[in-house]
Amino acid sequence: MHSILIPMLIALQSFVVVFIALHDWVPLGALNNVRAVQAADPRGKLVAVTALSTLPFAIGLGSTIAYADGRLPGWLNIYLWVCYGVAVYGLIRAWWGPYLLYRAPARAARYQAMFSGTHAFLPERNGVRPNTLHVILHIVILVIIGVLTLLSRARG
Repeated sequence: MHSILIPMLIALQSFVVVFIALHDWVPLGALNNVRAVQAADPRGKLVAVTALSTLPFAIGLGSTIAYADGRLPGWLNIYLWVCYGVAVYGLIRAWWGPYLLYRAPARAARYQAMFSGTHAFLPERNGVRPNTLHVILHIVILVIIGVLTLLSRARG
């Protein structure tokens, strides 16, 4: 099973790194609204946020690739759990809490401006409507948590 999980982990992490690095910069038709995102934040801030957001996941990906031929060392396992655990906390705080649990009018207004015209299949709740591209990212992150769980169980 380990031989399947590591390549899967690398592929999933690659998606996360590419997503975070490019989704605010590269137009993807109805999946994103690059102009609206770039209008919401000054270019310098957007560059900094993109770089700082991408870096921890890129480090995790590079380290996973470096150890792909054997078992992931304990420090890397912890690093990945922390990165993706914080990511889950962030997506709950940024998307699913305001969507499912409570009103966040300022966040809802910001999201409506930034993600207007993007494809979404979920109905709007509390002024928030997670778009399809972000839902895909969130699912990938949850699958990574599942893969990390399986790898942790295989460790012992």
